[in-house]
Amino acid sequence: MPSDSVLLSCRAMGWATGHIAKLKEGQTVSFRPRGSSMSPKVKSGQLCTVAPIADPATLGVDDIVLCKVNGAEYLHLIKAIQGARFQIGNNRGHVNGWVTAGSIYGKLIALGE
Repeated sequence: MPSDSVLLSCRAMGWATGHIAKLKEGQTVSFRPRGSSMSPKVKSGQLCTVAPIADPATLGVDDIVLCKVNGAEYLHLIKAIQGARFQIGNNRGHVNGWVTAGSIYGKLIALGE
């Protein structure tokens, strides 16, 4: 895993596990992820507000989502959509893989300081 993604992703009980649980309950969450894999769209330590996904059909390319790809948690971009599959990657050209809507838990709705 590239070093600039290490703090924005983690295996098993990762940095986003608690946030994902709240999103699954329908709650909006705010947190400050660390790392440079999404810079300059999301700066390291910037306040991110993520809302649950009500309808996966509203997701589009370039949306920033909180998701799991192969067990790792990411706040990354939707790079492509192919039918019911979404390609996830960072803002540095790296592609994490393909997931279904069931692995996307929330969408970035606001950035703060």
